[in-house]
Amino acid sequence: ALPDGAAFYQNRVEYYTTLPMTAQQVHQLGLQEVARIRSEMEQVIKDVGFKGSFADFLMFLRTDPPFYPKTADELLKEAAFIAKKADAMLPKYFGKLPRTPYGIAPVPAEIAPKYTTGRYSGSNRDDEPGYYWVNTYALDKRPLYELEALTLHEAVPGHHLQISLNKELTDLPNFRRYSYISAFGEGWGLYSEYLGLEAGFYQDPYSNFGRLTYEMWRAARLVVDTGIHAKGWSRQQAIDFMAGNTALSMHNVTTEIDRYISWPGQALSYKIGELTIKRLRAKAETSLGKNFDIRKFHDAILENGSIPMSVLEQMVDEFIARQKAIIEEASAG
Repeated sequence: ALPDGAAFYQNRVEYYTTLPMTAQQVHQLGLQEVARIRSEMEQVIKDVGFKGSFADFLMFLRTDPPFYPKTADELLKEAAFIAKKADAMLPKYFGKLPRTPYGIAPVPAEIAPKYTTGRYSGSNRDDEPGYYWVNTYALDKRPLYELEALTLHEAVPGHHLQISLNKELTDLPNFRRYSYISAFGEGWGLYSEYLGLEAGFYQDPYSNFGRLTYEMWRAARLVVDTGIHAKGWSRQQAIDFMAGNTALSMHNVTTEIDRYISWPGQALSYKIGELTIKRLRAKAETSLGKNFDIRKFHDAILENGSIPMSVLEQMVDEFIARQKAIIEEASAG
């Protein structure tokens, strides 16, 4: 252990979650989420009538050819189909939509072998579209059952929607328009995957398992990041936990673990951000009852750009108070 390592890691936990949480609290929350998601995964396995263990099912998903695209064109067309369907759902869930369009493009061939599965690349200029990049290299590692979750996270209602709206807040200073707080941005991306469930995506059980796979990956991060940096876990312990609970390939597991070792705390931001947004939504739904409007809630979450979770909570409290005042005024009138 490094001198002052525990204090440094606690500082990183607070920096990346933007909340006053301890490593132990994050670890426990991670274990709870892993258990919850695992039970949902087991239910999907049962529903599809698969005979075999959890590990057997993961092996089936990794090796059965129909789960993988045969050509780059097939993968890009499927991503475009999902994105088009997601575009159509937006007016039902958002009052304000970005003016900036987005396109879908393959990750450039020269960087694709070392590049992630998919990523959103925003434009630097106001008059240019953003791009959802889809990696068409090594098609046998690009499962179609994960594509709905990936597309909702990277394109809309995920990163493209959130980053473009942020950039279009021209009354904010530039550092606010172009800043990116990981707990907010990645929390929103993961919440967007979940929102797809509500909007009628993941009708195919394997696609729903893909969503749960992505969610489990982010939940397991809470356990292994804190395990490594606060609980004395070895690299192998972290690898074993990740491999035993997620559908990631062993190559991806070791790459992920080495990332967490070298970048303490950053991987906590995704799940903590998502859980915070979900908690604030539940708070608004409970407070406003039948007067809760999902479009107004989402607009309130996104209207101030990328902000710390503690500030977001204050903003949601103010949103609830404003909505209550409007309701009271209407009933008095």
